[in-house]
Amino acid sequence: MSANPRQNTTFASNGGTAHGYLALPPSGSGPGVLVIQEWWGLDDHIAGVTDRLASEGFVALAPDLYGGRVAHDADEAGRLMGELPVDQAARDLAGAVDLLLGHEAVTSSTVGAVGFCMGGGFVLQLAAQQGDRIGAAVPFYGVGPAVPDQYAGLTAPVQGHYGLRDDFYPADDAKAQEEQIRRESSAPVEFHYYDAGHAFHNDTDRLGTHSREDARTAWSRAVEFLRANLA
Repeated sequence: MSANPRQNTTFASNGGTAHGYLALPPSGSGPGVLVIQEWWGLDDHIAGVTDRLASEGFVALAPDLYGGRVAHDADEAGRLMGELPVDQAARDLAGAVDLLLGHEAVTSSTVGAVGFCMGGGFVLQLAAQQGDRIGAAVPFYGVGPAVPDQYAGLTAPVQGHYGLRDDFYPADDAKAQEEQIRRESSAPVEFHYYDAGHAFHNDTDRLGTHSREDARTAWSRAVEFLRANLA
């Protein structure tokens, strides 16, 4: 159990109310960061990542894109991801940005976004749609329906983390994406590649691809990147 103050929260979205998991840093205030879920949903792992960011000094919010549902296996995860309306999720994420930027504990004038798997795709989409409201974008092996076709609206610095042995999103595709972002946006871009498979950061190892050393390296890079760009 984390010592960070944490709570379930609600925010306005899509003309209604969306839900999420909010964790505050021990100091009570800090830069705002969104944590965007994998295809499994807002599970204990994503809540744990949110807590870890709070421990690093961020006000961290994980929006619940599945409305409380969590997948128990890969087939169910694929179905939930396939059923998720991308435009609705994008509006939920925009509402989460509004919540953080208006939150009394948030000290930054922009919001960072970190996402994994499906959430990595949404990180890039959010950065492209929200422009200068996003101050740092960190996709981990981003895949799924939200990966943008173009990046002209993206202004936030991007730090990507991808596996050279990723069967879901081959490294050649990730490298092509890196070059497309460089070509189409004005953003600084750095992609890091690891001798690892998909979901190498997920220490629940649900796909059998977790790499402790690579996860530790990627996490350190991501935290340093967020601090540098959300100060």
